Amino acid sequence: MHNTNHSSDPRRPDKEHRYKLPINNMQASGEDLTPDYMNILGMIFSMCGLMMRLKWCAWVALYCSCISFANSRINDDTKQILSSFMLSISAVVMSYLQNPQPMTPPWASAIQ
Repeated sequence: MHNTNHSSDPRRPDKEHRYKLPINNMQASGEDLTPDYMNILGMIFSMCGLMMRLKWCAWVALYCSCISFANSRINDDTKQILSSFMLSISAVVMSYLQNPQPMTPPWASAIQ
């Protein structure tokens, strides 16, 4: 049984090939280390913000945690990303509870 619609169909199933990542590509193993680096930076800045009471460190930690969360994959460790995010939020909250004055950027004191 010959279908007239099939003869006008330009697709050729015998020419279809499934896409495979090139082996020589750096990303071939699926290793994007940006979330890991941002997670570590977020934890470091959170600790600096909490220990040294630097508000800008706490804000940078929150920024790094957001980048880490945005670039994470489904199979990444969600507990570690969530704990880094909560640590950075607590650093921001604690720094403003200790000193509710608005933050002055580090370079503002050098100008005066």
